[in-house]
Amino acid sequence: MTARRKFLAVAAVLAGVLSLASVADARGFRRYLTLRQDVESLQERNRVLSEQNEALRHEINALRKDPAALERTVREELGYVKPGEIVFHLEEEP
Repeated sequence: MTARRKFLAVAAVLAGVLSLASVADARGFRRYLTLRQDVESLQERNRVLSEQNEALRHEINALRKDPAALERTVREELGYVKPGEIVFHLEEEP
């Protein structure tokens, strides 16, 4: 066996041992996979929050500019009624 082949064999064995150590060590490859999954989860949460923020911006603009939207929101959320209106509350049976 030539010196070059011995060197390549030792390098291959060393690379294999280091790879196994990285996979087995909690701070190695497993940690990388966990952190990568955490990043993906956070990116998805950020996307959902961005969509919610955009919807709230649209609602704010509508409430500022559209009196009908403001009235609808006040009626729905605060239960306001105009004088002379009759309100029927219908409840579902369990």
